Amino acid sequence: MSALSTPKRPPAYLRGPIVFIGHYVRNWAPSFATIFFFVVVAAAAAIGIQYVLKVLVDIMAGPLEARAAVWTTLAFFVGMIATEALSWRVVGWLTCRTTIGVGVDMRLDLFEYLNRQPMRYFAENLAGSLGQRITATAGNFGALANTLIWRVLPPCIDFVGALIIFGTINLGMMAALGAVVVSMTTLLLVFGERGRPRHRRYSGLAGNVAGELVDTITNMWAVKAFSARQREHARLAAGFREEAAAQRTSWLHIEKARLLNDIVLTVSAGGMLVWAVTLWSRGRITPGDVVLVSTLTFRVLHSSRDLALSLVDLSQQFGFIDETLRKIAQPRTVVNAPNAGVLVPAGGTVEFRQVSFSYGGPREVTHELSLTIPAGQKVGIVGPSGAGKSTLVNLLQRLWDVDDGEILIDGQRIADVTQDSLRAALAVVPQEIVLFHRSIMENIRFGRPDANDEEVIEAARAAYCDSFIRALPEGYATIVGERGAKLSGGQRQRVGIARAFLKDAPIIVLDEATSALDTESEIEIQRSLVRRMRDRTVIAVAHRLSTLAAFDRVIVIQDGRIVEDGTPAQLRKQNGVFEAMWRLQARGLSVDEVVGEAA
Repeated sequence: MSALSTPKRPPAYLRGPIVFIGHYVRNWAPSFATIFFFVVVAAAAAIGIQYVLKVLVDIMAGPLEARAAVWTTLAFFVGMIATEALSWRVVGWLTCRTTIGVGVDMRLDLFEYLNRQPMRYFAENLAGSLGQRITATAGNFGALANTLIWRVLPPCIDFVGALIIFGTINLGMMAALGAVVVSMTTLLLVFGERGRPRHRRYSGLAGNVAGELVDTITNMWAVKAFSARQREHARLAAGFREEAAAQRTSWLHIEKARLLNDIVLTVSAGGMLVWAVTLWSRGRITPGDVVLVSTLTFRVLHSSRDLALSLVDLSQQFGFIDETLRKIAQPRTVVNAPNAGVLVPAGGTVEFRQVSFSYGGPREVTHELSLTIPAGQKVGIVGPSGAGKSTLVNLLQRLWDVDDGEILIDGQRIADVTQDSLRAALAVVPQEIVLFHRSIMENIRFGRPDANDEEVIEAARAAYCDSFIRALPEGYATIVGERGAKLSGGQRQRVGIARAFLKDAPIIVLDEATSALDTESEIEIQRSLVRRMRDRTVIAVAHRLSTLAAFDRVIVIQDGRIVEDGTPAQLRKQNGVFEAMWRLQARGLSVDEVVGEAA
């Protein structure tokens, strides 16, 4: 029976930039509603200032007996200025608090979805690029929110207020202003929409180049060791230039929009001012009306330019967010079954039943493989590269789903339990140990966060790493560097084994976890493992056959099938593949060379 998961689509809010942003706006609705209220107050006060200025000019230009009202009008004028200023400060404070809070939520949600992706996803995508996209998404939302709050909403309110005031002066002017603003904004929006593919391409290239840069820095040892500084410099330079060309294309498209707006602004503002002066010369409007028309016309047309260009910027920011969602919000291929239960360990019995699996290609890595490992048994798995040894380890952890068959732990199908509960029952030490850029104490304690210092040190002693740790300048407080770069490969492996010992799970899996150690150290750790894990199930993929001498059982795998199964002594007596591998490896050959000669 197949255990292959049906790919699970991302949550609805991750399926596009509009619903993505709307999700967080709803979650922070009171804050955004308050921001909107104070933006309206501030923009309305700004329009009110223009009207009060018009009244003040008319009073000063009128008869002397009416000028007594000038001080009252002036008080209104100052009050409106204070209202606008205070409202914008409230908007600024609320915007800061809200956008930063939303940014935190976004990054956590994107990371939460990302860390549920299968390992195949991380093998196909650069870690630096994914991290950069998550961080940039929060920044893009902040830019988008600021654009809406400071550059989109105020011009809209200005426009509505200006139309109302122009309607009291001259209906023709009101209609003309409305037609010009709507036409210009629509034209710039259409122009800006045509630039979306340019913005999206730039966003994609920026993310990829950032990932490539981080990848190169992470692998700086290889760059130096293979004298590849110039090659990598040239490769990054090509990527930077391609990104720069895309950025220029995106930027210049916006500059063309600004030029178009400047032309319309000059013609329209000049026309409205001539119209107002003409009406004044005929005695149809007051001097204050001329001042009001001129100031509001320039304000609204400038605002409409800001509005249109801001909408173009919004298109660019939407493009950035859309690009991130396309990359991160991909369907998950390994998912929990509906109503998945929690794995309840009862000793650590492991069963593979007729398991077949391939990595998406025509060749099966394992074919109808069946294997039962009783609770508490110590089992070694050996075979050449590509035989399927590490694949079994990955399938047991459910990093991939089997194509056919099923895997059980203590009689419970791993496809029917939650992934977290499954992995809580496993302590896995891979061949390539990756440590966090934290202290050694924190790296070991990662296996069991509630462990005290004494328990951490005891696990380190069992893994034979206490002595080298204490020899370091800061002992257990030593920061190991990115991916554990300050430690040797053997030291990293010992820390990884200590971490697994500390977890104290019912099943421990070692995937060539001691390959970087010398034979003597490897044998000591294997013996410690057998002693310490006396009541635990141990599955060890090994490349040195001699280290499995104390194990209960050895499985020999070739081409995804089990070809031999028994105790080390039994397999040697059979004079089969294992015995041939044992004899030839004693001559210093690798497992692959051993298998080649044995064949």
